[in-house]
Amino acid sequence: MQPDKQPNLATELALLLLLAFLWGASYPLIKVAVETIPPVTLIAVRVAIAAALLSVVVRWRRLAMPRDGKTWRAFFVQACFNSILSWTLLAWGQQFVDSGLAGILNSTSPIFVFLITLLVTRHEAVSAGKLFGAVMGLVGVTIIIGPGALAGLGRDVIAQLAVQAGAVCYAGAAIYGRRFSGLPAVVTAAATMICATLCLVPLAIVIDRPWTVRPSVESAVVAVAGGVFSTALAMLLYFRLVRTLGSMGVASQSYLRTGVAVALGVLLLGEPFTWPVGLGLAAVVIGVAAINGRAGMLPFLGAGRKRRHAAPTRG
Repeated sequence: MQPDKQPNLATELALLLLLAFLWGASYPLIKVAVETIPPVTLIAVRVAIAAALLSVVVRWRRLAMPRDGKTWRAFFVQACFNSILSWTLLAWGQQFVDSGLAGILNSTSPIFVFLITLLVTRHEAVSAGKLFGAVMGLVGVTIIIGPGALAGLGRDVIAQLAVQAGAVCYAGAAIYGRRFSGLPAVVTAAATMICATLCLVPLAIVIDRPWTVRPSVESAVVAVAGGVFSTALAMLLYFRLVRTLGSMGVASQSYLRTGVAVALGVLLLGEPFTWPVGLGLAAVVIGVAAINGRAGMLPFLGAGRKRRHAAPTRG
């Protein structure tokens, strides 16, 4: 995206849906991969593949990676929010928390983005409409998964807090990532994946002893596909959308992920499409639309107006 072009809202929302698809579709694939690949090793493989692929793209586009330590420390913090802490917390917590409840807890990041923005950072505009969208999206996810999933609240509290902390990390990533808006998205994505690789590969060596792992062909294929699509391409889209849709906008993909999972189940697995599912999907769409209304593009539209007003007049 060229800096002198205003982002098109329809295009950005289509990319948001693609991001939700890439991350939503990865969950059933992860179940295949972890049958023969330990979780930490799987995550390390994914980020290592993404780091290598994105680094090649950076070189191919002849872009320069930052060289100062301050920027790389910021990349490391972003990697902790985006992958190192969030994925580790979620992977550990989901061993003890039912998948339905984990899905609800993991989808709360837009609400945390709203609260952190309102009370602490104030880095972008917040409104009643965005709060409505955040709440409506969470209601939709709860309806889709089933309110019965909430019955598990209060059991395995530490594990539930770990899953919830993962959602808070995602919120932190969406907010902290705004500081890289001056860099090309591919540079930020490559740098954060390099930082994640430098942390997760040694961790996998210590915990899983990956040289003893004998992955199946299916698991290996899923791991590679996850590195290319659900990590490299997804992170590239993510950092673009942080810049164009803002923190709450990019966080709203957590609601869309649930809708993607349901749609895939109906289309590919023949799962029933019931009226509660339809109602939940409608609530998710309304919530995401409210969060990503035209107001979410105001900083960029305003910048465009300033450029036009600053243009010299003829005559």
